[in-house]
Amino acid sequence: MGILVVIVALLLIPLIAMQFTEEVSWTPFDFVIAGFLLLVTGLTCELVLRKVNGGRLRIVICLAILLLLFLIWIELAVGIFDTPLSGR
Repeated sequence: MGILVVIVALLLIPLIAMQFTEEVSWTPFDFVIAGFLLLVTGLTCELVLRKVNGGRLRIVICLAILLLLFLIWIELAVGIFDTPLSGR
């Protein structure tokens, strides 16, 4: 339940920003993709925390998952790797 609350809170940031500026212009599809990415990341980190023994290993795996999330998010937003999925 906590994961869903955090996802909703994070998705409220661009929704509120869209009310005040034209620079943030998300479509419903953007919210769906962002919600999916955040949900998969949150559930994967939760699974790692429950199943992996060893504190340092848990942290390293969760940081790797978060790094992957950020790389995918940045690629979708501005296209740092210039793939067909880029936001350009």
